[in-house]
Amino acid sequence: MVAQRASVITPLPERDSAPAAVPSSLDTAVKRLALALDALDAAVERRRDADRNEETLAQQLHDLGVDRTRLASALDGEAARTRKLEDTNREIARRLDAALASIQTVLDTHE
Repeated sequence: MVAQRASVITPLPERDSAPAAVPSSLDTAVKRLALALDALDAAVERRRDADRNEETLAQQLHDLGVDRTRLASALDGEAARTRKLEDTNREIARRLDAALASIQTVLDTHE
């Protein structure tokens, strides 16, 4: 980065140069320095934007992890509820079969 800045700024003229050339060269150097500083400011701003975007993505990733945990917990609860309902359904079917068998036995004895 320092090497780049050094190449952007032109050296001042020798002391034995004409005095009219000094302000012109100095003005040019100042303008080049100002352009380099503007470019640096723009790069810094782009980096800040990228950092903000990275922070936003990190927050979104965290939020997705929290949602995933919540959904996994809800899924586990629903799976347990489903197993309980299936067990209850099997017990009801067993009782109905027993009741039907009893009714059939009573009907068969009265015929």
